[in-house]
Amino acid sequence: MKNLITGGCGFIGSHSVDFLINQGHDVVVIDNLSGDGRYYNQKAKYYHYNINDYIMCSYVFKKQSPDYVLHFAAEAKIQACIEDPLKAFETNALGTLNILELCKKHNVKKMVLSSTSAIYGNRNTQIETQESDCFNPYSLSKLQAEQYCKLYGILYNQQTVCLRYFNVYGPRNPTTGQYAPVIGIFTKQKQNNEDLTIVGDGEQTRDFIHVQDIINANFCACNSDKRFYGDVFNVGTGNAYSINEIATKIEPNKNKHKYLPSRIGECRNSKANINKIISCFAWKPSIDLMSYLDNNK
Repeated sequence: MKNLITGGCGFIGSHSVDFLINQGHDVVVIDNLSGDGRYYNQKAKYYHYNINDYIMCSYVFKKQSPDYVLHFAAEAKIQACIEDPLKAFETNALGTLNILELCKKHNVKKMVLSSTSAIYGNRNTQIETQESDCFNPYSLSKLQAEQYCKLYGILYNQQTVCLRYFNVYGPRNPTTGQYAPVIGIFTKQKQNNEDLTIVGDGEQTRDFIHVQDIINANFCACNSDKRFYGDVFNVGTGNAYSINEIATKIEPNKNKHKYLPSRIGECRNSKANINKIISCFAWKPSIDLMSYLDNNK
């Protein structure tokens, strides 16, 4: 099987490239190198194009004829999307529409969209049947991407699966920049003997999911013989930890914790209901966050 991966040089996408190649699959990557990652696998074929460039992406689809598409490419940082909402919608919504149209045109068997738990906003119960509560351009643009997936299923019989990731961590986790994911930046600050910078009061909670569990969920979605037309699945652990708990685990000395002002557009609490993905794919998270942090001190 041939798999095309958008955003395949980034954090999650590059792990997917490695995994699929290790499974014996052919892998093609489209990545414009605008993100934090620059990871390559010598056995993959790379095209440095933007998913908003329909003509160049069409060339890749025509030349490579992929069976499956894993769509990771996105403007994925909430605060950056707030600062530049036009770019967020161009990439996350219209870029996804480009990829869907190419999937339809080139008879791709299934596309898996990397979506986000940010769509739930501040809803207390985060289950797939729940109404959305988007309050930043990132989450709204990702919701539109999901709706395009559903539309292509209804109108064109194009198979798509939407995986709503919760907070992803693991090797290659971005560690630089003001808006880098918290575990990556905490770990680097600890290694550099710097204060751990905690946004807000630190009592906000998150469901942290290891990147390998994310990759396994994508693999399950691709290989399922069930048919999906924009179906949404949470990908998390069902457990939540406060940022203060994470900081204390990484750096027990609370004098090394530095608190910063809160940010707009970010939810207070996040925890996945994963009953649907367990039932449909027999998938379960395999890596516990606290054990991972213990083993990576």
